[in-house]
Amino acid sequence: MEPGTKVHSMGRVVTTDEACAIRRTVRDQGRKFVFTNGCFDLLHRGHVEILRAAKALGDVLCVGINSDSSVRRLKGERRPIVGVADRAAVVAALDAVDLVTVFEEDTPAHLIELVLPDVLVKGADYPSDQIVGRDDVERAGGLVVRVPLHGGFSTEKLLKEIARRYRDVVDSEKPEG
Repeated sequence: MEPGTKVHSMGRVVTTDEACAIRRTVRDQGRKFVFTNGCFDLLHRGHVEILRAAKALGDVLCVGINSDSSVRRLKGERRPIVGVADRAAVVAALDAVDLVTVFEEDTPAHLIELVLPDVLVKGADYPSDQIVGRDDVERAGGLVVRVPLHGGFSTEKLLKEIARRYRDVVDSEKPEG
């Protein structure tokens, strides 16, 4: 599969089965399949930097995205802000990303076990021993890479800044009395 190839009706958003089939093709071609994951609720520069760094480590980058119910369990009832179809479409539209698949569980452990990437990538804020899927990937001869983070970007910081800046707008829209 060439980067940017449409592999599903929604573009580069694929089912788990399709991701596994693409993984087999990539392996058969002797190319490197890279995997990373996240919620990607409000996409920011930190996300983009990690995805670019991940793509540089191989030929095909697959991104696992938490479903809406998974994000709610992990982040609370107010999240996600952006629904999974939109989050997946936005991440899939990035040049560094070759395919996106959604997982329902709280962690991508099962998805990683299925696609078994050559390279598993997480941000350096995750200690090595807490990277989900690490043991499976290393046992299969793969590499686990922690990408350095720059700038302290986070969705939580964005949400707090939006709330701070727009508090007066929300308050002015409340009915009196």
